[in-house]
Amino acid sequence: MDDPFIGTWKLNPGSSQFDANHRPTEAVMHWRLAADGAYLMEAEGLNSKSERVSERPQKLVPDGKPYPVPDFPGLSTVTTRPQPKALRAEVQREDGSVAGAGSYTVSEDGRLLTATTAGFDTQLRRFETRTVWDRQ
Repeated sequence: MDDPFIGTWKLNPGSSQFDANHRPTEAVMHWRLAADGAYLMEAEGLNSKSERVSERPQKLVPDGKPYPVPDFPGLSTVTTRPQPKALRAEVQREDGSVAGAGSYTVSEDGRLLTATTAGFDTQLRRFETRTVWDRQ
C-alpha cells in the first residue's frame, strides 16, 4: 500500500483559513519517508508580500515517543498516528505542557491534505491556521 502522505502538495489558498500574521499566497509542501520510517516534511512558498519563505524542515516519527527539537533546547516533539490517514504532532516543553501542535489528515480519495497547526512563530506571536493542500 502506498503511504497517503508521501508526495508533493500544493497549497489551496481559497480553501484555507490563515492567521492574520501568516497569509501565504502560494506554497508547496514535500513529504518523504526516511529509511528509519520517519516522515520528512519541507514547505516553501510566498508570503503576503510576495517574499520567498521556507518553513523549518520537520521530522515526524509517529511512534508516540518524544524527540528533541533541533536548535530549541527544552522542547521535544511527539507524533502519533491515530488513524491510517492522520498524523498528530505536539511540541512539548520539559514540564509536559504543549507549546504547539499540528494535525495532518489525508482525504479518503487521497487528493487533499488538511493541516491544522497552532503555536508560536519565530517572533513569539501565537498563531492558528487550517490549510488545505492538493496532491500534485
